[in-house]
Amino acid sequence: MSLLKSWVTSANDPESGFPLNNLPYGVFSTGGAARCGVAIGDMILDVAGLGPAGIFDAGNWNAFMALGPKAWAAFRAELFDVLKEGAAVRPLVAQAEATMHMPFAVAEYTDFYAGRQHAENMGEILRGTKGLPANWLHIPIGYNGRASSVVVSGTDIHRPLGQLGAGRFGPCEKLDIELEMGAVVGAGSRIGQPVSVAEADEMIFGFVLLNDWSARDIQGWEYQPLGPFQGKAFATSISPWIVTKAALEDFRKPTPPRDVPLLPYLSEEQSGLYDIELSVHMGSEKLSCTNATRLYYSAAQQLAHHSIGGCPMRVGDLLGSGTISGPAPEEFGSLMELSWNGEKPFSLASGETRSFIEDGDTLTLKGHAQGDGFRIGFGDCTGTILPAIHTPDWAK
Repeated sequence: MSLLKSWVTSANDPESGFPLNNLPYGVFSTGGAARCGVAIGDMILDVAGLGPAGIFDAGNWNAFMALGPKAWAAFRAELFDVLKEGAAVRPLVAQAEATMHMPFAVAEYTDFYAGRQHAENMGEILRGTKGLPANWLHIPIGYNGRASSVVVSGTDIHRPLGQLGAGRFGPCEKLDIELEMGAVVGAGSRIGQPVSVAEADEMIFGFVLLNDWSARDIQGWEYQPLGPFQGKAFATSISPWIVTKAALEDFRKPTPPRDVPLLPYLSEEQSGLYDIELSVHMGSEKLSCTNATRLYYSAAQQLAHHSIGGCPMRVGDLLGSGTISGPAPEEFGSLMELSWNGEKPFSLASGETRSFIEDGDTLTLKGHAQGDGFRIGFGDCTGTILPAIHTPDWAK
């Protein structure tokens, strides 16, 4: 597919992340109530008056998602007719003048561990061997996170407090990021009812960039034997626009060859990964870049595995992919890997060095799928780290 032309001039720029081919969904405000909108070029179309009557009154996309795939397709076609070249000009809002909000209410949040290179790197860093956990090649490993601390890009994050080891308490000293994709579930399932990978693929509404902020020292002390808890619960940032699965269809790629055959319930009928170029930035400096095809399990496989025991999925569930890293250091998706747990600090152009995040640092994830003369963008996923909130006397 090539660039589709819009009457919005900026949408026809090959460098824009928001051409007519994309049409991602977000929530914005300009001083008043938050409203649902669609990014087109450097502008936003307020969708009030479009789609089924009253569907966007809540100021998020959950009610619309609950309508299901046929409604999703019909609305995308309606938007295309409204914004295509030759259609009547409508009022728009400049993205530069808008404040972005959470695009959907997160029902539940589950984070997976589907990047093989990251899993091998973490094994080598922490245990001295690249060997994967015994179950890793058989199932998508995950843990249940906190929906309450998922925030939109641009939200400042306080450095977390916690136990850093036996008898030690204080601000996290090894604050990190994880470069991930987040799958937004747009259709639910009943308790006790497993879904197939094909059904799971149909349930996925779209994708966001996801930064799984990580307190490595808190995590390292607490995670045995039940896995991550406070080291992950303090914040998760997502990009402001939900890029629909429909916009990414032409960028599907297969999952990698299997070392161990997967059980039938995890088999895929169509390619479940997407060719999305990803990068990590500290300030204005790019630290690494990789691709979402580095994942070992697709979002549909993760969702199918999540439901196989009968766990009901809900509209607005968010599934993190796990850290996406490639084989070379320039493709590592976390500072833990880039600095090898602080053993190999890396230099910035300013002459400073880093192992982990310092107060005042701004970390940004970027991503886009590159088409023929156009790109499908997500908008930046950005957060600035503020100092830890003062430790109360009762916690000392």
